[in-house]
Amino acid sequence: MSRLAEGEAPVTALAEPFDMALPSFAQHLRVLEECGLIASEKRGRSRWCRLVQARFAEAADWMEKERRLAAERLDRLELYLDKAGEE
Repeated sequence: MSRLAEGEAPVTALAEPFDMALPSFAQHLRVLEECGLIASEKRGRSRWCRLVQARFAEAADWMEKERRLAAERLDRLELYLDKAGEE
């Protein structure tokens, strides 16, 4: 993913740093593509991948909402523990 953040790349270049067979690596890419995080297209004999920025924005929005909810729960827990400690 970090490599694709720099720009689109062929599957073979993406797979190079990993110690796995190309078909296995391609399976991982298919999962990411099915999730909508990446898109790919055939160019000649190569398959090129790119990030789908909109999906990352959606994920970031969701994570921010969840972070806020978790912070609120921790604040309530802290208040509860403070009150319980005073009793």
